[in-house]
Amino acid sequence: MDEQTRLEEARKRAVQLREFYQHLAVYVVVNAVLLAINLVTSPGRYWFFWPLFGWGIGVAFHALSVFGGLWGKAWEKRKIKELMDRDGQG
Repeated sequence: MDEQTRLEEARKRAVQLREFYQHLAVYVVVNAVLLAINLVTSPGRYWFFWPLFGWGIGVAFHALSVFGGLWGKAWEKRKIKELMDRDGQG
């Protein structure tokens, strides 16, 4: 892999990480504000859990897409090697 390709991949990765951390920061700030609003306006009824949970699913999927999760690059490399080895034996 040449230096230009490595640089482009590093830039793409940096953008992915920045966008995820921005998403996470907005999630935390907005949900803290929703919690405060909930506690001030209706302290006996906790509705802030719903947006926290729903948006949290989105943040979790975003994290999986950025950090790989169960099927990240390491899994992909292992699977490619496994398939190539298997196909080479047949």
